[in-house]
Amino acid sequence: MTDASPETTQSPGKPETDDQSPASPPAPAHGAPEKATIDVRNVILILSGKGGVGKSTVAVNLAYALAARGKQTGLLDLDIHGPSIPKMLGLEEHQLQGDGEMLVPVRMTGTLQVISMAFLLKNKSDPVVWRGAIKMGVIRQFLSEVRWGSLDYLIVDLPPGTGDEALTIAQIAPNIRGAVIVTTPQDVATLDSTKAITFAEMLEMPVLGVIENMSGLSCPHCHGTIDLFGSGGGERIAQEHHVPFLGKIPLDIQMREAGDAGHPFIGKKQDSPTWRAIDEVMDRLMDSIEKR
Repeated sequence: MTDASPETTQSPGKPETDDQSPASPPAPAHGAPEKATIDVRNVILILSGKGGVGKSTVAVNLAYALAARGKQTGLLDLDIHGPSIPKMLGLEEHQLQGDGEMLVPVRMTGTLQVISMAFLLKNKSDPVVWRGAIKMGVIRQFLSEVRWGSLDYLIVDLPPGTGDEALTIAQIAPNIRGAVIVTTPQDVATLDSTKAITFAEMLEMPVLGVIENMSGLSCPHCHGTIDLFGSGGGERIAQEHHVPFLGKIPLDIQMREAGDAGHPFIGKKQDSPTWRAIDEVMDRLMDSIEKR
C-alpha cells in the first residue's frame, strides 16, 4: 500500500490548456492505462449522479444476493472520502491485514469479501484528505495488491458523480460488464443520473439498468404508499436513454434499520412489498449481467 497517510495532500496540477471539452474524460498521455491485475469474470460499477440516493444500499444487497447464490463475490467500496459499506455489513471494527505480500480482504461470508478505505483508518472519524493522483494509485492497489482470489463478480460502490474514482476504475478494471445507475424519482436526482448514463456511454460501457430507489414510502401503519419524492423518474430516464429499467424500491423503515444494524436487508426473507421489490430488482439485474 501507499506510504501516504489519509492526511497527505498533493500539489494541484497545472490547469488545462488544450482544446479538450471539460465534459470529456481526459485522454491518457501515453495511450490507455494498463489494466490492473485481478482474477475476476465480471466487474459491475454502481453509479449515481448525486449523493443520498441509496447507491451503497443497492451495492450491498446486490453483492449479498450474488454471494447467497454461490457466486464468489468481492465488494469494493471506492467511496474513499465517505466509506459506508463496513457499517452496512456490520464490519466496522475490522482492520485490513497483510500476509507479507498483499492485503487480505475482510471476509463477510464464505463467498463474500470486502475492501474499504474504512478498514485502514485508525479512527472512524478520521477524514481522508487526498487529491486525485493518490486516490488513483490506491484504487489500482485495491485491485492488484489485494488477495481476492478468483472472483465471479466484483461489485464496485462508487462515490456520487463522474470524477477521479469512477474514471479510474472504468479505465483500469478488467472485464467490466457494465454500470448500474441508481436514482431517486424526483427531477433533481434524475437530472444528475442522466449524467452518469452519459458518462458510461462516453466510455462505451454498457448500462445494465436504472434502479429507482426510494420510490414511495411504505407506511408501517396503513401499509399504503406515500410518494415523498414523486414516482416514475427512474423509469422515464431509462426509456429516454434506451437502457433497461430494473424496477422500483420503496423507502422502508426496516431497510434503514437493517443498514444501521449491519444486516443486508435482502439477507432475511420477509413477506413485505419492499423485500419483494428488492428481490425482483436483483433478479432482473443478475439476468441482465448474465446476458452480457
